[in-house]
Amino acid sequence: MLQCIFLLSDSGEVMLEKQLTGHRVDRSICDWFWDHVISQGDSFKSQPVIASPTHYLFQVVREGITFLACTQVEMPPLMGIEFLCRVSDVLSGYLGGLNEDVIKDNFVIVYELLDEMIDNGFPLTTEANILREMIAPPNIVSKVLSVVTGNSSNVSDTLPGATGSCIPWRAAEPKYANNEVYVDLVEEMDAVINREGALVKCEVYGEVRVNSHLSGLPDLTLSFANPSILDDVRFHPCVRFRPWESHQVLSFVPPDGEFKLMSYRIKKLKSTPLYVKPQLTSDAGKCRVNVLVGIRNDPGKTIDSITLEFQLPPCILSADLNSNHGTVNILGNKICSWTIGRIPKDKTPSLSGTLLLETELERLHVFPTFRVGFRIMGVALSGLQIDKLDLKTAPSRLYKGFRALTRAGEFEVRS
Repeated sequence: MLQCIFLLSDSGEVMLEKQLTGHRVDRSICDWFWDHVISQGDSFKSQPVIASPTHYLFQVVREGITFLACTQVEMPPLMGIEFLCRVSDVLSGYLGGLNEDVIKDNFVIVYELLDEMIDNGFPLTTEANILREMIAPPNIVSKVLSVVTGNSSNVSDTLPGATGSCIPWRAAEPKYANNEVYVDLVEEMDAVINREGALVKCEVYGEVRVNSHLSGLPDLTLSFANPSILDDVRFHPCVRFRPWESHQVLSFVPPDGEFKLMSYRIKKLKSTPLYVKPQLTSDAGKCRVNVLVGIRNDPGKTIDSITLEFQLPPCILSADLNSNHGTVNILGNKICSWTIGRIPKDKTPSLSGTLLLETELERLHVFPTFRVGFRIMGVALSGLQIDKLDLKTAPSRLYKGFRALTRAGEFEVRS
């Protein structure tokens, strides 16, 4: 049972407080939490469950906003973490993103959503489709009406039809002139390459996203050509587990609109699409930098939106860096950002220049880590392939489509 939820900004300010039970949680718990964040840094913020002197804390960070829940009783930790993830997803969908200004501009909506999503500390209604029928998403018209009429409530007077249904994630009997269902494979590659150029870690986190606009009560089955490569799968509640357990087939009645059908992880990949070769040599108070970026394994599709970033060490007084392709910028927080775009066919992109060290230093002793970004449309680097998508009792005119996208996640090259 959760007792309180706080929303904190990236500066530690309490933007929103929601007491869930009769036992009031004092705001001083947020001060204790933020003091530890400042003293311990990212290692503390990466802990989903924290034991304070008086409470157990659950935290989820999304777009710089920290969702913090408190309890003093024994409860399953995953329930608290999953509920905070649902809250962040619902708010992001309602408000079109998450940031401090958006939450402050929509306090009423946020409180109304929390009132419906949790009751006396226990999760109640967390399906976005039902919530959208109960509480209208904010728009310009509703804001103007609330100013004119003085009524700021967005809560509907009628109960949604799907509330008592065995498939609460789907609106009751939607109808469409065109029946469409589209499936996207979206993958992020996490990789670590050491200073010798050896691949230490390479894995892919992926999501199967579906955009469904189907009339009635459709029953879909989605199968993969090579499901055996999947690890750590996680499903939307609409997926029937028995067909997956026996035949690795996804059988489900989809929610209406966009949703994440499943997520997965594929470990121990053998190669990356790009190589990054940094060389740093220092003496006499200067450090010479040379970085090469190129294609290691051609995925068969264009690699674009290539970027390279690294944090300049604190001992660097100034930097003079140039590239033969793209643009180089030194940001105010001493981050060097190199925007490459696409790899040209006639040359290898390179970054070169010198770094000026502090006067008492002869050599550089702290070497930066290079963070790589890229995007590849039309291919899933994990090798996962969709075999077919079938619909029982298909309408006379059904449109289906498949897409794939791979982008860089935590892609690091150490120097």
